[in-house]
Amino acid sequence: MATDAAAMTEVGSYFISNYPPFSQWKPEFAPEFRRVLELPARPGTPLGLYLHIPFCRKRCKFCYFRVYTDQNAKAIEQYVQALAREIELLGRHQAVSGRTLDFVYFGGGTPSYLSARQLHSLRERLHKSISWNAAREVTFECEPGTLSLEKIETLKDIGVTRVSLGVENFNDAILEANGRAHLTPEIFRAYDWIRQVGFPQVNIDLIAGMIGETDENWAECVAKVRELSPDNITIYQMELPHNTVISREIKELGVVSPIAGWATKRRWVNEAYETLLAAGYHISSTNELIKNPATDHFIYRDSVWRGADLLATGVSSFGHLQGVHYQNVDRMEDYLARLEAGDLPVNRALTPTPHQLLIRELVLQLKEGGVDRQPFLEKFGVDIITEFGDVFARQEAAGYLHQQDGEIRLTRKGLLQVDSLLPEYFEDAFREVRYT
Repeated sequence: MATDAAAMTEVGSYFISNYPPFSQWKPEFAPEFRRVLELPARPGTPLGLYLHIPFCRKRCKFCYFRVYTDQNAKAIEQYVQALAREIELLGRHQAVSGRTLDFVYFGGGTPSYLSARQLHSLRERLHKSISWNAAREVTFECEPGTLSLEKIETLKDIGVTRVSLGVENFNDAILEANGRAHLTPEIFRAYDWIRQVGFPQVNIDLIAGMIGETDENWAECVAKVRELSPDNITIYQMELPHNTVISREIKELGVVSPIAGWATKRRWVNEAYETLLAAGYHISSTNELIKNPATDHFIYRDSVWRGADLLATGVSSFGHLQGVHYQNVDRMEDYLARLEAGDLPVNRALTPTPHQLLIRELVLQLKEGGVDRQPFLEKFGVDIITEFGDVFARQEAAGYLHQQDGEIRLTRKGLLQVDSLLPEYFEDAFREVRYT
C-alpha cells in the first residue's frame, strides 16, 4: 500500500501509461501484430495515429524517449521518407485500409524541429495513404525555441487543432540546469504567435520538481500559466526512468538525487490545483486541467484509455491494434533498414487477455479521477465493484477514494498520487516487475 511518506525520487518508472507493463512485451510475440493486421477492423473501434518525430535541439536531462540531436536536413528527409513508407505499408492491410482517423498525435522528440517546408511535405506524403482531414483532433507538440510565425501558420494549414507547448518552467536557470533548449523569452514569443494564429485547443506543459525548483519559483510558474490562460494545462510530477541523464549520474556516479521528494511534488501540484481551480479551471485527470469542460476535450487520451486502436509510426513508438500492443524497433538504423526492405519495423508485442484489458482501462481511467461500474459491466461483463472490492476497500480506508452507488471517486489525496496506487489492481505476477 502506498503511503504519504516523504520518499525520495529514486530511479525507476512511476507514471503508469499501460498494462500489462511494457517489460512484458516481447519480440517473440511480434507475429501477433502481423496476424491481426490481416483481420477486419473491429466494429465501432476508433482509429488514431501516433507519429514519432525523434529530433531535438538538445536532449533534456530527464528525457527517456528515443531522440536524436543536431540532425541535418538530409537525415530528416530520410526519416520522413521512411515514415511515409511505414504508413503506406500499414494502409495496405485489412485492419487499416479504408478506415477514417479519429485523432492524430505528433509526439517526440520535438515535432516542431521540422521546418515549415518539411511539415508541408510530410502531410502531402502521408495523405497519399491515410488522411486526417476528418479527424476530430490533431495534436502537435512544440518546443518554444523551434517556433516561428510561419511555422505556426503551417501547423494550422496542415490541420493541427491542438497545440501543446512544452514550457515546463518559466525560470531560465532551472531550464538550463535541466537541459532544456529554450529560454523564457521564446516561451512568450511563441505563445503570442500561437494565439495570433488561433487553434481550438492550446495546452501548456509544466513539470513539478525539476532540478532547482523552489516553493517561490513554483508559485511564480503557476501564476504565469494562469495569466497566459491556455485552454488546457498539463502538470507532470518529475520522475526518473532508468535511461535519463540524471538516472545514469545517480546509478553510475553515486550522485544524490537532485529531484524533490514525492511529498513535495504532490504539495506543489496541489497548490497549482488550488490556484487554477480558483481561476475557473477544472481537473480532468491527475495531471490535466481544462478551462471549459463543454469544449475542452483531450480526445487522444480519452480514446486510447478506452481501447481505441492506435497506429504507432516512427522509431520506438508504441501502439495498439485489434487487441495487440506493440512497439517499433528503437534504433534509427534498424528502423530505416526495415522500411527500405519493405518490412514493417515492429520489434515486440503482447496480446493481453480480456481480464488484462479490463485492468488496463480501469487503472488508466482512475487517473481521470474515478470510474463507474456500468461501462465496465457493459463492455467486459465484469462488475468492478465485486472484482476489485478488496482493493477499493483498502484504498477507501486509507483516504484515497470514496465509493457510492457503483461509483468510485478519488479524493484529492488519491488523485495526487494515483500512479502509486494503481499497481494494487495489477495481477500478482506484475506487481513487482520492472515497469519498462
